[in-house]
Amino acid sequence: METALIILAAGKGTRMKSDRPKVLHELAGAPLLHHAMRAGSALSPARIVIVAGHEAEAVKASALSLDPDAQTALQTEQLGTGHAVLQARTALEGFEGDVIVMFADTPFVSPQTLQAMARARRDHAVVVLGFEAADPARYGRLLMQGDTLERIVEFKDASPDERAITLCNSGVVAADAKTLFDLLDDVTNDNAAGEYYLTDIVGLARARGLSATTVICDEAETLGVNSRADLAAAEAAFQTKARADLLEAGVTMTAPDTVFLSLDTAIGPDTTIEPNVVFAPGVTVENGAVIRAFSHLEGTHISSGAVIGPYARLRPGAEIAEGAKVGNFVEIKNAEIASGAKVNHLTYIGDASIGENANIGAGVVTCNYDGVSKHRTEIGARAFIGSSTMLVAPVKVGDEAMTASGSVITSDVPEGDLALGRARQTNKPGLARKLFARLRAAKKD
Repeated sequence: METALIILAAGKGTRMKSDRPKVLHELAGAPLLHHAMRAGSALSPARIVIVAGHEAEAVKASALSLDPDAQTALQTEQLGTGHAVLQARTALEGFEGDVIVMFADTPFVSPQTLQAMARARRDHAVVVLGFEAADPARYGRLLMQGDTLERIVEFKDASPDERAITLCNSGVVAADAKTLFDLLDDVTNDNAAGEYYLTDIVGLARARGLSATTVICDEAETLGVNSRADLAAAEAAFQTKARADLLEAGVTMTAPDTVFLSLDTAIGPDTTIEPNVVFAPGVTVENGAVIRAFSHLEGTHISSGAVIGPYARLRPGAEIAEGAKVGNFVEIKNAEIASGAKVNHLTYIGDASIGENANIGAGVVTCNYDGVSKHRTEIGARAFIGSSTMLVAPVKVGDEAMTASGSVITSDVPEGDLALGRARQTNKPGLARKLFARLRAAKKD
């Protein structure tokens, strides 16, 4: 049976106090919307429909950046969750499989939970994701008779006895497409909020003799993000779990609470991560690497046995090969550092390739930008680049070539050659003392 996803992402999120749509605020380096899409992707959905409203074009662009096949449906008026789901009907025309309705501002529903809902759908017309709430507060309540879900009652419409129930509604629903839209056609807005509730389909299904049930997940999976405080709490929850998962997978972190990870961070076992390291989006670290303290990594691949930092910055396009070393106060951008190469201190390497076992001295800069375009620098295997060398790209330094410290290199250096690109030193006898005396006298005046 094929599955489709409907992800509701139309709300403005006024409590965020932002011009940006709530679902595009970032959690662990990725928009909230992407968290829901990635979780749903575990079902290998045949179609994904994002129901957008506020700043719909921005929401659409974000969805397409993750999944170019995602479709967008527009909800011009926010008239409730049932109304929102109906907006996806056209996009799912002709689809005869199951549909799971998710919420873009509920980022922690796990793939395993969605798979459990898909399995439960084999035996029931409607499946609702529920959770036992420590504080039920204003959640909708799930009214059960044994394993059968009879109906969902919203807090505003619940009686005192119903409000005492602790089994609550997450909002996530599964049903086959035809049943879902047929039931939604009968939903009315005769309630305290005057909205069309998706939750009403349960009672309507039972009235038609259709079965409904509940899959129960941990309450932590149902955390919704409605404010900046919620977003901060979600970030803390994500980081705590992600760090624990890495420790369990064989990664050493000497101060886990100071390491920050992104949604797509991938780190192999036997890697050591020192304190105060930030993994921005797009980082993969293979087994046995060492990431030293106060380093910031983004869009980077680090191979086994490489050593990064401390105080290193790796930017998008950095490719660090096995056994390479990138040291303190080194910035790498869009560059390949080959196996065994060393870039140990106070250096900028951008738009470049560094050959095997090459050594890059302190203060080296690849001058890659002419004010209009970027240009590449190529440094060969076992080359030695002297400290404070300025490599004015485009330029090539051959295998086993060398540049003298303080050189400005503007032409290619053939294999095995030594390049000197600096003015000859001249000493002026006694001039330093005379100059100091003059300056001190001027200062007294």
